[in-house]
Amino acid sequence: MSARIIDGKRVAAGIKDDLSRRVRAVRDAGGTVRLDAVLVESGDTGARVYAENQGRTCGQLGIDYRLHKLARSADRDDIAARIEQLNDDPDVHAIMLHMPVPESVDAYSLQRLIDPDKDVEGVNPSNIGNIVYGRSSLAPCTALATIQMIRSTGVELRGRRMVVVGASNVVGKPIAVLAMRDEATVISCNKFTQGIEALARSADVLVVGCGVAELVGAEWVKPGAVVVDVGVNRVPGPNGKMRTVGDVKFSAVSEVAGWISPVPGGVGPVTVAMLLRTVVEVAERLVS
Repeated sequence: MSARIIDGKRVAAGIKDDLSRRVRAVRDAGGTVRLDAVLVESGDTGARVYAENQGRTCGQLGIDYRLHKLARSADRDDIAARIEQLNDDPDVHAIMLHMPVPESVDAYSLQRLIDPDKDVEGVNPSNIGNIVYGRSSLAPCTALATIQMIRSTGVELRGRRMVVVGASNVVGKPIAVLAMRDEATVISCNKFTQGIEALARSADVLVVGCGVAELVGAEWVKPGAVVVDVGVNRVPGPNGKMRTVGDVKFSAVSEVAGWISPVPGGVGPVTVAMLLRTVVEVAERLVS
């Protein structure tokens, strides 16, 4: 068996095509679509490049992108003040905080400051809690992207067994909750789970997001299963240069699974698209 690829770039392109139309509709109705992002200059090249790419994508879709850069010396009070300023600005309807923040600053304490109605990354505890009740569409974007990728295969989650390896607050746990809302039977695993390999092998849908490079091999996977790899790890390649891999051994698992997402080119592009979809949804509510 050779697995079919869940092409994140293709899935993201379909979402963006729809968003371009919806952005025009909001503007035609007299509204605006705007994303305000806060970035602390930390020397992290990945964060800066992500912010630049985000701005470029917003421009392509007609979304007004405002990047608020703070100096590397910014402390918690400086960052909090900028978030509060954006919360109070009636022209701002979508806020996100780029990671990482300085090591001395507690990211959670900042995320909980973001107005829940403007929290398009779904990181405020209020929004994370409300997804349990189905009362908020502002869920963590990686979790939304994972569910979207599963849906793109045509496999329905209702009645399926899903095993989620990794139980972080903004990835593993929200994915499990969203899948339960789709009436899947979900098993959430963490580093203390006994018999984790056998549990993974029982899954119709296996989602891996534990941050351990190439942990999951073919022996973990049920033949024909859908496998979504959420992990992003930088490891040395055969030539000594760093390369990006997921939490799944892609080549080996591809011989067993029915569907598999690659890293890179899988969940990542869809996460960006789902963030922007949430931005548009917030703007649509304001003109409805």
